[in-house]
Amino acid sequence: MTGWGRVNAVWLILSIFLTGINGIGPAYAKPVKILAIGTSLTQGYNLPPGTDFTAVLQMQLKAQGHDVTVVNAGVSGDTTAGGLARLDWALAETYDAAIVELGSNDALRGLSVEQTQANLEQVLTKLKARKIAVLLTGMKAPRNLGPEYVGAFDAIYPALAKKHGVLFYPFFLEGVAANLKLNQADGIHPNEQGTLVIVRGILPYVDKLIAKVGKPVPKPAS
Repeated sequence: MTGWGRVNAVWLILSIFLTGINGIGPAYAKPVKILAIGTSLTQGYNLPPGTDFTAVLQMQLKAQGHDVTVVNAGVSGDTTAGGLARLDWALAETYDAAIVELGSNDALRGLSVEQTQANLEQVLTKLKARKIAVLLTGMKAPRNLGPEYVGAFDAIYPALAKKHGVLFYPFFLEGVAANLKLNQADGIHPNEQGTLVIVRGILPYVDKLIAKVGKPVPKPAS
């Protein structure tokens, strides 16, 4: 190799090295992709475009400096069985992380606690098998279903989160449930202001979720 050839080779290696350091290379170019699989609470039932949970969450994450895409896979009326049935289809694309918001419709219909737990267990197992980081969001049963059902249903979520070692947000509707000002006329689905409250509550947990896939929370500019 001539002297010029050696110089060119050194510059080529150096440019590749510097490209990797600066995060320009292909391995760093893609945003974190989060699948949000859930019910009408995720879908954004009766909300104007761009004000649903996933849209607001993505906006807030980007405002923090995250390069992230949050995909809305919420289906109104979906049960844990429905979520499980369509999970493989939802995972046709590649995801780094997932937010699992399922079970509210199971409780509203008084479905079997054991079956709800089994369905959620399979959802978590499938996601973990694909090495997808998971944030499980808890749900609470309507109190008029009786203490036995309520106790058994509410206990599903922390137990599964502990068993599978996934991040856990105790109650998706924290600060919103039963607050007439934050819900639509049906008293069940959050309005735009309620959605903002939900996102504000869950945001620190989603920061942790992103960190689990190797994307740390950006430091505030000094």
